[in-house]
Amino acid sequence: MRVIIVKDYDEISKKAASIIAEKIRKKPHFVLGVDVSDTIIGTYKELIQLNKKGNLDFSRVVTFNLDEYLGLAPGHPQSCRYFMDTNLLKQINIDERNIYIPNGLTKDPQLLCEKYEKSIKEVAGIDLQVLGIGTDGHIGFNEPGSSLTSRTRIKTLTEETVKNRTKVFKKSGDVPRFAITMGVGTIMESRMCMLLASGKRKAEILVKAIEGPVTASIPASMLQLHPNVIVIADKEASFNLAQKDYYIYVEKMTKQIGDAQI
Repeated sequence: MRVIIVKDYDEISKKAASIIAEKIRKKPHFVLGVDVSDTIIGTYKELIQLNKKGNLDFSRVVTFNLDEYLGLAPGHPQSCRYFMDTNLLKQINIDERNIYIPNGLTKDPQLLCEKYEKSIKEVAGIDLQVLGIGTDGHIGFNEPGSSLTSRTRIKTLTEETVKNRTKVFKKSGDVPRFAITMGVGTIMESRMCMLLASGKRKAEILVKAIEGPVTASIPASMLQLHPNVIVIADKEASFNLAQKDYYIYVEKMTKQIGDAQI
């Protein structure tokens, strides 16, 4: 696991976007896993600007969304599809046929989940999965207690997740109680994972996720077992990391030899 500590949110966004952009330039038919975490909005903005300036082509890129609320239409302003369209997909030159997002209005959730897994396999897997992290350690909608080998499925949202989402819905009763999400096992099959964390609210959970024991109670901790993970965190989110000085030292050494290992 490579841990990159930067000054602030803007630097997280720029660093993450630069890594993603370089990957796409090297492999135009890149398969990118995307997330609706607010932490990643800045990264999407950076990618949009690169695309508009002609420095990054998304015409052959394939995207897979981590999740979607069960019961919400794609055009619902709080749906994951709407979020992705607004913050990235409608702003770049991606082919609509290359966009994969679960349909929240599906009549057969089980079949949809099976087809989603099949679609990922048909494109030979996800090259890079971008992730945010919840204050309870969830990734996607894999809430605490999720199986660490889980596949795309329906998950019941925790009360904390529902509470956190109430601020963007009109009232708590409007927040969906179920979501379709890639499983932890599905995420772990990505060739590379990138976890972004910003702000004081993420400091406590980030320590547990990347320096604590691997446990289903903190789904993000499973990333410790992935062979190719980059964590990009700002000073506030990384404040409690026990190995912070070492991570900073490693980055200084890495810059001397370049980022060839990324």
